[in-house]
Amino acid sequence: MIRTALALIATILLAGVQDATAQEVTLRLQHFLPATSHTHAGFIAPWAKRVEEASQGRIRIDIYPSMQLGGRAPQLYDQVRDGVVDIAWTLPGYTPGRFPKVEVFELPFVAGTATATSQAVQAFAEKHLAEEFAAVHPILFHVHAAGAFHMRGKPIRTLGDLKGLKIRAPSRISNRMLAAIGASPVGMPVPQVPEALSKGVIDGALLPYEVTTALRIHELTDSNTEIAGPRGIYTAVFLLAMNKQRYDSLPADLKAVIDANSGLATAQWAGEAWDKAEEVARQTSIDAGHTIQSIDGPELLRWQQAAQPVIDEWLAEMAGKNIPGDQLLDDARSLVSRYTDGK
Repeated sequence: MIRTALALIATILLAGVQDATAQEVTLRLQHFLPATSHTHAGFIAPWAKRVEEASQGRIRIDIYPSMQLGGRAPQLYDQVRDGVVDIAWTLPGYTPGRFPKVEVFELPFVAGTATATSQAVQAFAEKHLAEEFAAVHPILFHVHAAGAFHMRGKPIRTLGDLKGLKIRAPSRISNRMLAAIGASPVGMPVPQVPEALSKGVIDGALLPYEVTTALRIHELTDSNTEIAGPRGIYTAVFLLAMNKQRYDSLPADLKAVIDANSGLATAQWAGEAWDKAEEVARQTSIDAGHTIQSIDGPELLRWQQAAQPVIDEWLAEMAGKNIPGDQLLDDARSLVSRYTDGK
């Protein structure tokens, strides 16, 4: 009887020591898209599950889509920097000019597929972006598939068709590009696009197909114009980042879990998920009766020539900041080519 009681006490004490050792961590992750979006259902929720399972339940990630913890999409970087949230998924481009080096992947005709370009931007970040994003702990950089024009009322078949059209784009580089090729750019975060389309504030939007289904943009537009060839007219760079102090406070084994779900392999996984979602959403637009236009051949060359001043202007800006923009552009293009070829 005494031995049984002592054994029970020892078991309880041991369990208490194990509970004290096994630090439980709850992380709050916020992003700006709805829970029905590919970002949430196809990437963020699966990523969180991977982390939770790899930590054997010691890390829990609570996800807050659609800015449920408050604020606006352009504030997400500062929220994660300041510890308002522990992890945020956001676009550096939502704060124009703040992160100039990473803009190189948003220059016209630099990006390829989401798979290749996500790996390229992650490799580029590890080489060039530590200082630019030093205020947070970057988990992952990635991109969406090359964007297309989603138009209401007037299809785009040639460069001349863009004249006078009000088209949404997400970043200062993509807005400059729209102006250079003849459109009237309107900058806004993507959640505002459906209302802007329905009220006639914009005539169309420059977007990947992937995001259109969750926001039902395919129901508000009737034609799409795609850019043929291996390089798209634009993409947007995304960042999954963790509060630096929160990451530093983790025990070594839990840091290792976060690290194992960061970096190049995770960028490849994210890119593949975005490319797959792009195909599915594109078919949704076709099923909705959209006409699909393609810019190729001599017409594509006209677009590339019209967009070149945007690249030249960015290079001049970088030179003014003592940033080697030409080297960054060469590296970005080389990395996209490398991961496109699978090397």
